[in-house]
Amino acid sequence: MTVEEHKVEADIATHNQNPYEIVQSLIKDSVDTLGLEESIYHILKKPMRVLEVAIPIRKDNGEIVNYTGYRSQHLDILGPTKGGIRFHPDVTLDEVKALSIWMSMKSAILELPLGGGKGGVIVNPKELNSRELEELSRSYIRKITPIIGPKKDIPAPDMNTTPEMMAWMIDEYDKLEGYNIPGLITGKPIIIGGSQGRLEATGRGVMITIREAANAIDLDLSRATAAIQGFGNVGSATAHFLHECGVKIVAITDASGGIYHKEGLNIKELLEFVVDGNVIADYSHCQPISNEEMFALPIDILVPAAIENQITAENAPTIQAKIVAEAANGPSTPEGNDILEEKGTFIIPDILCNAGGVTVSYFEWVQNTMNYYWKEEKVNKELEERMIAGFQRVFTMGREKGCGMRKAAYMVAIKQLVLALQARGWCQNGDLSKM
Repeated sequence: MTVEEHKVEADIATHNQNPYEIVQSLIKDSVDTLGLEESIYHILKKPMRVLEVAIPIRKDNGEIVNYTGYRSQHLDILGPTKGGIRFHPDVTLDEVKALSIWMSMKSAILELPLGGGKGGVIVNPKELNSRELEELSRSYIRKITPIIGPKKDIPAPDMNTTPEMMAWMIDEYDKLEGYNIPGLITGKPIIIGGSQGRLEATGRGVMITIREAANAIDLDLSRATAAIQGFGNVGSATAHFLHECGVKIVAITDASGGIYHKEGLNIKELLEFVVDGNVIADYSHCQPISNEEMFALPIDILVPAAIENQITAENAPTIQAKIVAEAANGPSTPEGNDILEEKGTFIIPDILCNAGGVTVSYFEWVQNTMNYYWKEEKVNKELEERMIAGFQRVFTMGREKGCGMRKAAYMVAIKQLVLALQARGWCQNGDLSKM
């Protein structure tokens, strides 16, 4: 095998690391550091329930395609499970399991009365027209109806799913139950019970954690530079909020390509450009740039807001950013994370950084339950308070234990879950002072 073939093989192995195995390893390490019994690890390491469903759909050309869907529910000791539904050709059962565990961790860090859930369908939504996509959405929710509900498991949008698709799903569920149940799904259109501020919530939360990290390392955001990987809902909202803070965003990449401008991109113009149906790579007045080149830029803030396993042992040594804010789920491999920590990079881990979405989903669920709806100012204020408190809990844990932010985040989450486990009698009352 040639050197080039070895490099390609290593790169494939790095980028295809199993997220379920990664999260289990992180939980085990944190449980050990907290001095907890191994039984705690065995409770937390896997979902309490996983459902796999077949979803046959008749396409407009007469062909019947049988899609596979999943729903994973990790743990419900704090409250009903909660998490998004993604439509993507690379969805796997292990990915959905890992994502449900991450959702539990996010809720625990932010002290939300929710557990972790996640769903997915193996499909490329670009290959379906609107009618076919609606049929798939409705059929999926019918298949998982036995295990979901506003007091059991509350779905939401995720990768390649939208408020419109959530509306189709809740309409289907309401037909089955015979009455309107707005608390079943969050991320809905506002007219049928959605919350003000939900669409931008994840990006706003990313900005808040970056601001708190910048304060922790004495970085002046008004003089800072940033680059963002991914320009979907989260990446674009993050760009908008960072730009409002005075951050100069010099590069953005997405599936279409990348753009770079040393003096800073015109974010307002770029957002309008994309809303009009254009792609990042077609935006003029910029230089093209690859992900590899962007990651290596001499910037202050790097925001991976795309998919898993992007920061690896191969590219982590080239990253010069002072702050890496994980707007995506699982963007760093363990090896990449270790290299960044050794370099002194301030990592805002995904289970803290992108928890703004589930936080405002929680607010939406609360509003649905009360049948009383908040103004956007109240939503944003409540989100800011929750995100700042969560950041401080993780930052303080990291200082107390002398560890990085990722491990600290897992320890904060696990401590919260263990307190609930002990209160319910699921495990013995040990010496909580160790935590």
